[in-house]
Amino acid sequence: MSPTKELSEVIREWSEVYMRRSGRDFKRFMDDTGLSFSSLNVLMRLYHGGRSGVSEIGEQMGVSNAAASQAIDRLVVQGLIERTEDPIDRRAKRLALTPKGRALMQKGIDARSQWVADLTDAFTMEQQSMIVSALALLTEASRAAKE
Repeated sequence: MSPTKELSEVIREWSEVYMRRSGRDFKRFMDDTGLSFSSLNVLMRLYHGGRSGVSEIGEQMGVSNAAASQAIDRLVVQGLIERTEDPIDRRAKRLALTPKGRALMQKGIDARSQWVADLTDAFTMEQQSMIVSALALLTEASRAAKE
């Protein structure tokens, strides 16, 4: 097998393992919290993107404003997000995570990434250094690649 094909195969295998594990951990978090995929999607968008409007959330999720509003209403009732007036356009509403919502998202992120932290213990310092270099190159090339 050529080095290029070998690299492609190793990346594909790692991606499969990572996605399977990450997906399983995400599903476990959904089950533990009782939140739906769309609710967690809204929470993650606010966690990573900060304040947002209902229409922006709907666009990002690929759903109508009505569907986004329904998901948002449930999260407001649960105390995970707050809805306030936009200071520029009082007709518009701005959404943000509450401290409870932010803590829940951080807990989910920590749970999903714990296995990666545990995995690093399986490598020597020299191996860790090689992996850091390789993954930095992979990340840089991935970001530069055209979508």
